[in-house]
Amino acid sequence: MILYEYPFNERIRTYLRLEHLFRRLAELLPRTQALDHHFAIQTIFEIMDVASRVDMKSDVLKDIERHKQQLNSYRGNPAISERALDEVIAQLDTCFAQLNNLPGKTGLSLTENDWLMSIRSRIGIPGGTCEFDLPAYFHWQHHSVEQRQADLQRWVQTLAPLAEAVVLLLKMLRDSGSPQKVVAPGGQFQQNLPQGRTFQLLRLGINPSFGLIPEISGNRLLLSVRLMRQGDDERLHLAQEDASFELTLCA
Repeated sequence: MILYEYPFNERIRTYLRLEHLFRRLAELLPRTQALDHHFAIQTIFEIMDVASRVDMKSDVLKDIERHKQQLNSYRGNPAISERALDEVIAQLDTCFAQLNNLPGKTGLSLTENDWLMSIRSRIGIPGGTCEFDLPAYFHWQHHSVEQRQADLQRWVQTLAPLAEAVVLLLKMLRDSGSPQKVVAPGGQFQQNLPQGRTFQLLRLGINPSFGLIPEISGNRLLLSVRLMRQGDDERLHLAQEDASFELTLCA
């Protein structure tokens, strides 16, 4: 099953981009090659760029508070475990405190590191981090694996509270939806969304053996899915057959 996700608003789109970058960073950090650590540093800069486009810290803190208020409203409901409720609220409290204790925007302390910022100013230029452009960086790449990993871990610690909060918020959002199996006649599917309820994320799971690629569009009133297949000309063409997939709407 290949799972595709489609955000219905810019805030969730930013969360998904950050989650993607944090996952990449988590894979690169344990590796030992200097090239992998170069791309780890590049990923750190990408996270800083995405997080600085909006007031990300404020948005995440507001989301945490909103979830806490919603969960507290469930107290006294016999269908909900008070213990499970307390555990989730404790996780939210921890994420809120850690993120709120960070001064300024995400990665602010890293911007005060002149050595890192010299790399950041060159890393977007094709070949801009060659040894003749950044000899100090070239020297760092020849440090021991342990020293490079220790430096990376120290820099990543400033981003960890945001990572933990975004991962928790997205998990809670995904858990709010219930999957349903639907069929796209002739490769096309449309569904009117119920009024009075605002969905934030669509999740679409499809069998990879079908060889189909979903093109998803949607707003607060309507969602549309077109199932495409890559042709011999390497372009996407609408599939003509009926096909099923799993659809989850998360609020």
